[in-house]
Amino acid sequence: MTTGTSASGTFYVLNQKEQSIPIVFIHGVGLTYEIWQPQLDFFTNYSTLAYDILGHGKSSLQKQNISFDDFSDQLIKLIDELNFQKIHLVGFSIGSLIARNFATKFNDRLQSLVLLGSIYKRTEQQQKIVNERFHQAKRELKLSKLALKRWFTDKYLENNPEIYEKISSILSANNMNNFLKVYELFVNHKNDENFNKITASTLIMTGEYDIGSTVKMSQELNALISKSQLKIIKDGKHLCGIECADDVNLAIKNFIESND
Repeated sequence: MTTGTSASGTFYVLNQKEQSIPIVFIHGVGLTYEIWQPQLDFFTNYSTLAYDILGHGKSSLQKQNISFDDFSDQLIKLIDELNFQKIHLVGFSIGSLIARNFATKFNDRLQSLVLLGSIYKRTEQQQKIVNERFHQAKRELKLSKLALKRWFTDKYLENNPEIYEKISSILSANNMNNFLKVYELFVNHKNDENFNKITASTLIMTGEYDIGSTVKMSQELNALISKSQLKIIKDGKHLCGIECADDVNLAIKNFIESND
């Protein structure tokens, strides 16, 4: 595993293997590439690339006004610099929205697409809740640790205090000015992608008990994206990629192998 920073300021970790289409992982808002450690540890025989999105971790963010196109441009510049012609793309939470945007612009670069914990058409009540969370973060200029209660089951947090500490430390380290720019994009997402342009084989996954990226949302995305299949992670919440890593990893592995 090597680390690097691209010419445009993107920090990444890369495990390069011969004759292997890379699996590229995009994390969620307020987090870093580190949430993918269970996947990077599992896919050691594959080429893998995980990176910090704009304004997160060690990746810079220079613009005041940003859009999802900026994040797609970040990714295309990164894979071009690394000479990757095709990728398996895995996006989580806002990372899945970035992946959806990327797929509408650069579908020809995708070998396959995995959307984990993706939102679609929040209800009025769901939108009200995320608006309130955004305004709270804006007022307090810090991130609430209550997020971890939404992202993990109580039992998991009780049995894995080191994960609670790790995720908490990542949240606490955020540059709040950058975080709020990106969080606002997530909160105000309009589901205005042209889903007809997503023609890559797609796996849509969410946790059974994810209250923000619900099973219903994933079912609706499955109906919209032509070559897609649906997988619900039993007992999982939002960060099921960590809590239910075995199930998530196996689902990604089986899907990628069927599309390699």
